[in-house]
Amino acid sequence: MSGLGSLSNPSHTPTMAARATVSTQAVSAQASNNATRSSRPHPLLSIAKPLSSSFSVRSAVKDIGARLEGKVTTRSSKLSVNAVANKPRAKDEVQDITGGAGGMYTNTNSDVRRITPDNVNGRRVIKLVYVVLEAQYQSSLSAAVKAINANNKDLCFEVSGYLLEELRGESNFKKFEADCAEANMFIASLIFIEELADKVVQVVAPNRDRMDAVLVFPSMPQVMKMNKLGTFSMAQIGQSKSAVASFMKKKRAESGTGFEDGLLKLIRTLPKVLKYLPSDKAQDARNFMQSLQYWLGGSPENLENFLLMLSKEYVSGLEKMDVKIEEPVVFPDIGIWHPAAPCMYEDLKEYLNWYDTRKDAKFAKDAVVIGLVLQRTHLVTGDEGHYAAVVQEMEAKGAKVVPIFAGGLDFSGPLDSFYYNPMTRKPLVDAVVSLTGFALVGGPAKQDSPKAVEALKRLNVPYMVSVPLVFQTTEEWVDSTLGLHPVQVALQVALPELDGGMEPIIFSGRDKNTGRAHSLYDRVEAVANRAIKWGSLRKKKNAEKKLCITVFSFPPDKGNVGTAAYLNVFGSIWKVLKMLQAEGYDVGTMPEFEEGLIESVLNDKEAKYNSPELNIEYKMSMEEYTRLCDYAPALEENWGPPPGNLNTDGQNMLVYGKTYGNVFIGVQPTFGYEGDPMRLLFSKSASPHHGFAAYYTYVEKIFGADACLHFGTHGSLEFMPGKQVGMSEACYPDSLIGSIPNLYYYAANNPSEATIAKRRSYANTISYLTPPAENAGLYKGLKELAELIASYQSLKDTGRSLSIVNTIIAKAQECNLDRDVNLPEDAKDLNDLDRDNVVGKVYGKLMEIESRLLPCGLHIVGCPPSAEEAVATLVNIASIDRPEEGDEGLVGIPSILAKSVGREIEELYRGGDRGILKDVNLLEDIKIASRDMVQEFVSRTVGKDGRVGASALSNLAGLFGGPSGGLAPWMMPIKKGQFKKANPKELSKQFAYLKFCLEQIVKDNELGALKDTLNGGYTLPGPGGDPIRNPDVLPTGKNIHALDPQAIPTSAAMQSAGVVVERLLERQKLENEGRWPETIALVLWGTDNIKTYGESLAQVMWMVGV
Repeated sequence: MSGLGSLSNPSHTPTMAARATVSTQAVSAQASNNATRSSRPHPLLSIAKPLSSSFSVRSAVKDIGARLEGKVTTRSSKLSVNAVANKPRAKDEVQDITGGAGGMYTNTNSDVRRITPDNVNGRRVIKLVYVVLEAQYQSSLSAAVKAINANNKDLCFEVSGYLLEELRGESNFKKFEADCAEANMFIASLIFIEELADKVVQVVAPNRDRMDAVLVFPSMPQVMKMNKLGTFSMAQIGQSKSAVASFMKKKRAESGTGFEDGLLKLIRTLPKVLKYLPSDKAQDARNFMQSLQYWLGGSPENLENFLLMLSKEYVSGLEKMDVKIEEPVVFPDIGIWHPAAPCMYEDLKEYLNWYDTRKDAKFAKDAVVIGLVLQRTHLVTGDEGHYAAVVQEMEAKGAKVVPIFAGGLDFSGPLDSFYYNPMTRKPLVDAVVSLTGFALVGGPAKQDSPKAVEALKRLNVPYMVSVPLVFQTTEEWVDSTLGLHPVQVALQVALPELDGGMEPIIFSGRDKNTGRAHSLYDRVEAVANRAIKWGSLRKKKNAEKKLCITVFSFPPDKGNVGTAAYLNVFGSIWKVLKMLQAEGYDVGTMPEFEEGLIESVLNDKEAKYNSPELNIEYKMSMEEYTRLCDYAPALEENWGPPPGNLNTDGQNMLVYGKTYGNVFIGVQPTFGYEGDPMRLLFSKSASPHHGFAAYYTYVEKIFGADACLHFGTHGSLEFMPGKQVGMSEACYPDSLIGSIPNLYYYAANNPSEATIAKRRSYANTISYLTPPAENAGLYKGLKELAELIASYQSLKDTGRSLSIVNTIIAKAQECNLDRDVNLPEDAKDLNDLDRDNVVGKVYGKLMEIESRLLPCGLHIVGCPPSAEEAVATLVNIASIDRPEEGDEGLVGIPSILAKSVGREIEELYRGGDRGILKDVNLLEDIKIASRDMVQEFVSRTVGKDGRVGASALSNLAGLFGGPSGGLAPWMMPIKKGQFKKANPKELSKQFAYLKFCLEQIVKDNELGALKDTLNGGYTLPGPGGDPIRNPDVLPTGKNIHALDPQAIPTSAAMQSAGVVVERLLERQKLENEGRWPETIALVLWGTDNIKTYGESLAQVMWMVGV
């Protein structure tokens, strides 16, 4: 049997036979060859309505810009499929829709889906209202209605249709209310946005009993409850325990994907059985199942029969209507689709036999194979032109494709069925691109990322999730500087990122009149180029691969070249080079030590950008630059003609760095706005300079990098002007990175900016561990003040008490602590208790300063922590109560020690805030004891080099669950002190958790993940954030995702926020003479909520009493 890899024809570019059914939808290979990128338009210019189903954003907006200027453009003459402008707007009418309501929901008018019969002629008029998540049913349903209106003598339909997001708009919502008040039938599908689901229920529920039929297909429970078809109802959903529901839930857990497949088969089979049962309830249930089959079938013929069946069975007066109603035309629930194939395939071997014997296409034996994941509804409704465009573009570039689909929302099963070689069971595909835009398992409904990750981990190939425009028209997206619709960002970008999905490139638009999807030519080309580049990493030998390592100047334009947040950059690069060398990469003659590496790139270790100490790797002539950088003309508005005055010797563009074999270590150019860096971020007309463009042009088109590794947090590429999410060809991050796979070492504690890199520069991030935080300590005057307080505690009962307190007050004022602590001028009028309180408040402030956490040292990629670093990290992890861990929760060491002396830790913290000296002292004792216990624990894992080694961790195994009688090492420091009664069971649970955390810390996957990714593997996703607050961030080496928008605030965030709010209110009351605060203002930052999993949001919820 032949397979996708079995052809021997050496041709890399197949010849494609045109199909009439998809020719207007397909991307022209000729356009790919002829089109050149043109100058960049003003970002606020509106795109014209496309006449065809494929167009270039850049060509369209340039054409409009030229018309506004009264100029002529020749761009369109070079495209076989063009965009044609609407009547151009005057410049003062050009609007940026990101402001106000325009940026939050689509501005399309629901009237485009309104159908009114031309000639009623005494027929029964049935008023139908429908609401759907996406627009693919619009064309098919409209065709069905028009066929009935034209041909049926007994009835006709008046139809009002709405996309779910349109209901956010006040005018559309009022129309929806008016339409539902008069409707006979209501249909809804995929209503999975809760606030909009509630609005649908608000309008439809009061009209439900009056309507002839209410059909709701998979949606949120409150919408599903409205289902009504004769005696069939779902009104009892969720109100009682159902044996059937419990059985289905159990079977789902046991069967996984097989359950979904079985359920779809049941839906097809059950109506045939119910048909022979006499009761009305059975027949109504059958009709509901039959309706679902018609709907899932989606074709105009299926939907026409669906509406006729509903009318005949449930509309009064039409029971005897003489009409033939066909059974649903059934399409496969899962399978393989290809625009040139004669049918859908349910068997991989059959598809491969057809594919390898095609007459219209020939491929190289070692051609890259791309798996495409498609939505079945687009295929059955005939709205598949954008899919055909992607298939044909990839094949035109020499790649083979396996496009799969599924009727349910779980694609993990189809991945297992169709993406493995049926003979060897090894992966058949070299990369996977999902064109659904949704999560792999669960879609927009209920995501199951662990199941998705498990399936993708098994397959172990790069996983891209390209995005079709759903809640915006193409015009709205192009007009918007925001880019992708915020709800779509949550559903189709944030959720797929939890699966490890990357590169959210928009590949198709939506026509505002027909609702049909159309391909965006330049975006389809970008998806194809990048997918093939990723897939090629699995084909190339390591010795042939070229890697660019890009270093930065961090902070941008402020520090030395080759620095990054918390990272020893050149020490880490040296370790990467050693790993690459061991894996067979050509790294040339590399230096023996990292110092030599630094000196080869930077002749001066303190070199700043544009200094003569930087090594020049390549001089690019002006002819070469203007020929290879096709967006160079767009930069001239800000920088003039090349070469400009940055990264140039006046004649050539200069590329700084050093090449070792097939590895180029390059220095990313600066922003270019050193005097005004914010201009780049906020000016809509700003752009990178010619030197910046020349650098990435060199990397892609001259050096020929197979991948680019951006090294450390962070550079400038992802902050270049363009849309926030959903880049167009006119956005600079997209233009600069081109087709190069972008790998990015990023600090694990910074998921918010890592998300920007992922979404704007298509980065596959690899997290690295930040150095542990250590207590800041005290110095100079503060240290002297601490010594005075220590002497007061030992001498306060002597006659020297007054003089020491006055000295403490004077020293505190000298250290400016009087700004934070209310201090008397003289202590002579204070009694002993008041003096203790003054000293306690100063001491509490000192402890607060001393315990502030500062990062110690710089991390080296792949290097395990030292003993001191491990202790610092674990002490901080152990300080937090974790009620969500395990069945009984996990108590922090400070809480355990406080309870051992009859106190509560929160009580001690409040006492410390009030300056109660004994509480401040006890807190200090707890802090010291905690550190000593962790130090004793970690000492068992340290190797001869002073670092915690993975092999040494086995020494800890015997400390847990062994024979009783021996004293655990963490008990040694407290066995004779005031904390000797600390609960050993609670401490054992805590140190078992610390053992797990330590194992995660020392797991070296930072180099391993890089190695796997360069081999064309799948990078495991993982949360970013503070590893102390959330140890799930560990081990590092993960593709960072920000957060699950459906899962914040977490229970841990709620608990932590409750403590913070309580302390805040107590402190406010204390500082306001016993009065509670009446108003509190909070500023919510996305960054903070991402890092804390919604803790800031939870604080608001506590304050308002939610």
